[in-house]
Amino acid sequence: MLRNVLLLLIGGLIALSANAQTSSWPASNKPITFINPFPPGGAVDAFGRPLAKQLSTQLNDSIVVDNRGGAGGTLGAAVAAKMAPDGYTWLLGAVHHSIAPSMYTNLSYDITKDFEPIAIIGSVPHVIVVNPNKFPKNDLKSIMEEIRKHPGKYNYASTGNGTSQHLTGELFKMQNKLFITHIPYRGTGPALQDLVAGQVDMMFDTLAGAAPFIKNGQLIAVAVATSKRVDAFPNVPTAQELGISNFIVSSWYAMWAIKGTPKDIIEKMSAEVQIALASPEIKERWAAMGATVPKMTRPELVAYINQEITRWGEVVKKSGAKLD
Repeated sequence: MLRNVLLLLIGGLIALSANAQTSSWPASNKPITFINPFPPGGAVDAFGRPLAKQLSTQLNDSIVVDNRGGAGGTLGAAVAAKMAPDGYTWLLGAVHHSIAPSMYTNLSYDITKDFEPIAIIGSVPHVIVVNPNKFPKNDLKSIMEEIRKHPGKYNYASTGNGTSQHLTGELFKMQNKLFITHIPYRGTGPALQDLVAGQVDMMFDTLAGAAPFIKNGQLIAVAVATSKRVDAFPNVPTAQELGISNFIVSSWYAMWAIKGTPKDIIEKMSAEVQIALASPEIKERWAAMGATVPKMTRPELVAYINQEITRWGEVVKKSGAKLD
């Protein structure tokens, strides 16, 4: 009997210890790390770092953004997948992580099995932009007619093979049966610079990247890939308005927990992220980038990411897109 009593006491102490450890999260002497699997200065940083700063204030704890760039975000994701699921390491990522399963044949992680999505922290629509001097008329229908008359004459820039800008262009080509040559670049900056200089003809970029060039007249926005017009650019029609159905594309940015992270920690971080995203500072910063935050429950987010994986997998397969 004494042995049984001791076992019950020990079990109770272990449970109390576990509860205390969980409820005390985050510990003031242990920083939280957000792994950003892309190089510094990119779009994920643009969303992830302000969010980390806001959450740091809310949680009264330090949050470190650790950039682990390489291989289209897959190297950093693989590192994050192997970290302890204790609530002190989280993954920042993007739409690229729904593209990667179809572009990389030997991933050492599974975005749907090794992680649990917390929230989309920002979503930026894509926009079709053209160099003002490349087409006889700079409206989408005239541009499409010109491309059909001269298949292979025109090209479009992207930020690299397998990126959302690349596959958005391929999706547009397939939906409209157009022949446009893809010219991959190493990043948004070089692609936009060459588009402005007239080295390439058009691009399917995010509104955040192209906005400054649209505003100063260096590029012309002919359509946004949204269901309704964007407030910041009310004169730019949607592709749907111009008769192109189902051309709705955005580059979204998200946060994941490592699979196995305690449920109460996930719940707390999820709640804190929503508070942060609703803060005036974040809302103002996101609006300047043309970004919105879709309202989704976590189950809806899981379904959405799975839909994106299927969608981009079909585009990759049909277009024959591949990495160099």
